[in-house]
Amino acid sequence: MPSKKYELPESEITPKSVFLNRRKFMMGAAVAGVGLAAAAGVDRLVSPGTRVLAGTKLPATPNPNYGKGLKPTSYQDVTHYNNFYEFGTSKSDPSENAWRLKTEPWTVEVEGLVHKKKTFDIDQLMKLRPLEDRVYRFRCVEAWSMVIPWVGYSLSELIKACDPLSTARYVQFISVDRPNQEPGIMSVNIPWPYSEGLRMDEAMHPLTLLTLGLYGEALPNQSGAPVRVIVPWKYGFKSAKSIVKIRFVKNQPPTTWNLIAPNEYGFYSNVNPNVDHTPWSQARERVIGAPIWKQLQPTQMFNGYADEVAGLYKGMNLNTYY
Repeated sequence: MPSKKYELPESEITPKSVFLNRRKFMMGAAVAGVGLAAAAGVDRLVSPGTRVLAGTKLPATPNPNYGKGLKPTSYQDVTHYNNFYEFGTSKSDPSENAWRLKTEPWTVEVEGLVHKKKTFDIDQLMKLRPLEDRVYRFRCVEAWSMVIPWVGYSLSELIKACDPLSTARYVQFISVDRPNQEPGIMSVNIPWPYSEGLRMDEAMHPLTLLTLGLYGEALPNQSGAPVRVIVPWKYGFKSAKSIVKIRFVKNQPPTTWNLIAPNEYGFYSNVNPNVDHTPWSQARERVIGAPIWKQLQPTQMFNGYADEVAGLYKGMNLNTYY
């Protein structure tokens, strides 16, 4: 296979055991009534009435075709510096509050313009295609970035299994909406449930990942458990978390941040250093976890994936279709 900028040999990825051991050490004590236990080497987050299986090892095969030259951000930073407004607006709120979300049982309904309307549980999604470890850049519109080893498979595999109609031009993702388990829903003035969407060719691109884990483990709640999408050339809010519905539609679907502030958050939201989002310039980014002298880096067009995805937008004015 030809060499690409995002290739990363498995030997260059920080060993998971290093970060998992660090995680167990730092989270060894109970915090705010939440106990952490280890069973057979698997971390399990326990709260009253809920058992969250974050940390279950996943049978994934490392894919060496992604991430060359990228050093993964630490597990601690990846799981404790998050935007997930359903649990609050502070970066620490998701890791502190997401234990409330019950992720068992969980189903994802597929509906709309599709030949095969389906309802998948998590086991079915896990077994639909072989799982891969993929190292991707992750870029937030707030001008910070991470490098994360995700676990999943191309979303196109799920789409093909559902056989959408030829009239389906977009894919919409609906996130879970449970005010009794997600305290941010009652305090943040957003039109819930959270909605995101992709054009069909974006959703079918091999980089777009149906994501079930990170660092070789099942997703922790604060990172979008139990299933989300990752679209690495777009700003992070396009990668919908804790998905409960996938709809195939003819017309461009409403998306949450575009509804709230259409002049700031376009439907496409591709990483673009030339289009700022008030109050953040997009020309540079802060690399979370990097040494202080390396933290500020120039933003790359399409987050460094231009060779792979620029063709999707040929002929489009990216200052208009932002």
